[in-house]
Amino acid sequence: MSKVDLKRDQRTLYAPPTGRYAEVDVPALRYLAVDGSGRPGSQSYQQAVEALFTASYAAKFLSKSELDRDYVVMPLEGLWWSDDMTTFLTREKDRWSWRMLIRQPDWLDEQFLATAVEQARAKSRDPERLLRVVELTEGRCLQTLHLGSYDEEGPILAHLHDKLLPSRGLRPVGRHHEIYLSDARRVAPEKLRTILRQPVAAVDG
Repeated sequence: MSKVDLKRDQRTLYAPPTGRYAEVDVPALRYLAVDGSGRPGSQSYQQAVEALFTASYAAKFLSKSELDRDYVVMPLEGLWWSDDMTTFLTREKDRWSWRMLIRQPDWLDEQFLATAVEQARAKSRDPERLLRVVELTEGRCLQTLHLGSYDEEGPILAHLHDKLLPSRGLRPVGRHHEIYLSDARRVAPEKLRTILRQPVAAVDG
């Protein structure tokens, strides 16, 4: 049984350049998701991530056993927002809201993933958590690969919003999106690899 790796097969989505933003068209993609708020690394955040991976591996094993299709579980992703977006530059993490995500293969429909969610809820330390299936269509985006700690993202995001977007006649239209290519539990902060993605549209569009 061959194993599909969506990061490898869709490199334009998962291999942006370092040091500059590249434009990419992101199609509609299906995810398992959990919403929350507050500081990354908190107990609620850790439980959300645990639930996501439990459900994602349940989906993988169901795909192998029932559909004879295997794949690499995708990395953790996050959508981040706040009533005051400057809190991302000042790193006031207690004021952040988030939706943590793990992408699922296109051949797993919502009913199939619902079975994986129920299996995850049975194993989760927080069975009441709202773990669900969502579809995200971001379309036109700018993205870059950030090397280093999460707290060093501020200047890169400031450059995007204060200089790059205005210079190209663009505006942000969706939530700040991060894709975590490294496991922060095992990789030193200075070696972390994170895709920073921002959906955009023309100012006059």
